[in-house]
Amino acid sequence: MRIQHNIAALNTHRNLGANQASAAKNLEKLSSGFKINRAGDDAAGLAISEKMRGQISGLDMASKNASDSISLIQTAEGALNETHSILQRMRELAVQSSNDTNVTDDRDALQKEISQLTEEIDRIANTTEFNTQKLLDGGFKGTFQIGANAGQNIDMNIDKMDAASLGLTGTTVVAKDVSVTGLKDGVYTVDGTNVKDKDGNVVGAVNETELTVTGKSAVKMDDAKTLNTTGNTITIKDGKATVEQKVSGDVSKLAAGEYEVSGTNVLKDGQKVGTLAGEDDVKIDLADGTKASIKAADLGLTTALKDGSKFTVKGVDISTRDQASGSITAIDKAIKTVSEQRSSLGAVQNRLEHTINNLGTSSENLTAAESRIRDTDMAAEMMAFTKNNILSQAAQSMLAQANQQPQGVLQLLQ
Repeated sequence: MRIQHNIAALNTHRNLGANQASAAKNLEKLSSGFKINRAGDDAAGLAISEKMRGQISGLDMASKNASDSISLIQTAEGALNETHSILQRMRELAVQSSNDTNVTDDRDALQKEISQLTEEIDRIANTTEFNTQKLLDGGFKGTFQIGANAGQNIDMNIDKMDAASLGLTGTTVVAKDVSVTGLKDGVYTVDGTNVKDKDGNVVGAVNETELTVTGKSAVKMDDAKTLNTTGNTITIKDGKATVEQKVSGDVSKLAAGEYEVSGTNVLKDGQKVGTLAGEDDVKIDLADGTKASIKAADLGLTTALKDGSKFTVKGVDISTRDQASGSITAIDKAIKTVSEQRSSLGAVQNRLEHTINNLGTSSENLTAAESRIRDTDMAAEMMAFTKNNILSQAAQSMLAQANQQPQGVLQLLQ
């Protein structure tokens, strides 16, 4: 018999320690709800779980991004809905003005409403914003992050939706109230070197500065050099002619209104919109942050733009029956353009709604997979804890018994 080393007690003590350590781990997992509380619990499982967590949080944020993107689209589309309503009203007015039951005063009143509606289209285009970003001024080119990983995005651009871009402006008056002889009141169009009435009959001829009827001068424009541009309109009212020059380029980008060079400033309807950069060089600020460069030649003028110069950019004109009839076609094109943009926005919105559903499903499935790796199975862990708890109690009892074994040595001393 030996008393220096109680092997039975040592063995029991070792098992007791192991049982208590296992029970402590069981308690940790039961109290935290996680099967992996530190890397030592499952090194590979922890790495897989953390990668899945990154994907899950990315998918959840991508779903939020898609929802925010839908809100942006709805903001833009809501504004264009109002633009559509305005265009429909403008079309009604154009159809009304096309009827000769209206007299000049009636058409003038209709034209005033058309002008106000045109300005409202510009206001909507220039002020519609989402999170301080302008949406309809032609400058929005967005990229939406709709996935958990790099490169998982979609692009969306919104075209400029002001009156000029919709084809409702872009005609400028190069001269007005010029005395005319030999032609009765009405609207005439220039076709090459010919001038035609509303029925398409040739009633005169033009060169760069003069309209002649039967060889005699009817209209002479001292400051114009492109009177014979095809598409020009000559409106005669009360013996006075107003010539409207069809333009393109930067001039066509300008909003409707009266422009005047005052000193080094350019005013539109009394408000500063640009500057006179140099002789015959007018810089006008556009809504998209760029500048339009306008010269006299762009307006069909021979006189340089300088202090005191004036020109008008007109919108839809229904002041005569012929102009009103032509405006119906222009407004129809504008309605089609807005419809196409709204359809594009609606298609992206529908796509994003499907994206949100897909992201939700993916996040749910990844969460379930990550849960199986990292979360505690409470029932199984409770059984393990019960086992280890019983073993700990049994080891404690056996340790007491093992400690009693050396007492037998005392019997040898009797």
